[in-house]
Amino acid sequence: MRVIVRTVSELCITVGTLIVLFVAYVLFWTGVRADGAMNDQIDQLHRQWSKGRLQPTASSGGRTSVPGEQTVSVTKPEPYHYGKAFAIMYIPRLGFTWNKPVLEGTGRDVLAKGLAHYQGTAQLGQVGNFAVAGHRRTYGDPFLDFPKLRAGDAVVLTDGTTWFTYRIDKGPYKTVPTDVEVIDPVPRKSGYARPGRYLTLTTCDPEWGHSHRLIVWAHLDSTQSVEAGEPRALRR
Repeated sequence: MRVIVRTVSELCITVGTLIVLFVAYVLFWTGVRADGAMNDQIDQLHRQWSKGRLQPTASSGGRTSVPGEQTVSVTKPEPYHYGKAFAIMYIPRLGFTWNKPVLEGTGRDVLAKGLAHYQGTAQLGQVGNFAVAGHRRTYGDPFLDFPKLRAGDAVVLTDGTTWFTYRIDKGPYKTVPTDVEVIDPVPRKSGYARPGRYLTLTTCDPEWGHSHRLIVWAHLDSTQSVEAGEPRALRR
């Protein structure tokens, strides 16, 4: 009997140790790796932009005019490539040091390196819905403080040539994963009545679960050339 009790105790200790190690991996190691991967993506973008290899993505051609900032000349946007970073996102509400790369596609491999652009949704700054997903927990916790976002908050992105400032209109809105209408060109529950230049951010809810999604909708408020300096929303 003592042998059985000792064996069961040893098994419990072993299982407990494995659980602790797994939790440590999820909480710490994935975050360390993700932070490194996101920093690498941002560094690569800055190197590409310094060489002038990227084209503006604000419009399908001609000039884009958005209230609040100067008019920016743009050319036809180049296609995004799966797993490749093409922009950097800044959300002052989440901290003035908060910045994350945006990559094409929403596969697990992509979400482990930054924020993920839903394939098939609009490109940055274009008419339609530019939709982006991010982890709430694990892999750097990019959207951990997502519930803090409020109407009027700025979401700023750059593609290396242009700054795009979106303003949140609604959210965080809670829904279920099957509610794919949230990334439609004109999301039905967003309050938007006609086509425009919109942004949708999505993340999981609760923090450690996947039963629901939190959604934020925003409209393109202003654009300006990178050469003109940072937009007002990023100035402290």
